Amino acid sequence: MREYILDAKNQRLGRLASKIALLLQAKDSAAYDPRLEGDTKVIVKNIKEIELSGKKAEQKIYYRHTGYMGHLKEIKFREQFAKNPGSVLRHAVLGMLPKNRLAAKRLKKLIIEQ
Repeated sequence: MREYILDAKNQRLGRLASKIALLLQAKDSAAYDPRLEGDTKVIVKNIKEIELSGKKAEQKIYYRHTGYMGHLKEIKFREQFAKNPGSVLRHAVLGMLPKNRLAAKRLKKLIIEQ
């Protein structure tokens, strides 16, 4: 099992998330096979010092639904980042992984140290 340690200090959220998604899929390996989970583990440090470009900190909104009619909840990036900075990166990486049964298995190999 290969292990990568990434430092999130002064890096953009999207660029870091795309790099992590590539590593979790093991696309950098010569033995890459899209049907396999991959053997890469990614550890991210200094997540609290990640950056966003432009006005995204005030304008980006995360939505979730409770299951009841009309109960669509929204939270701004700044509030979510203050509450749990790791969830912001995890959500970005999940959006960049293929939507299949391997996504959850690959996401478990992402370790975020705060």
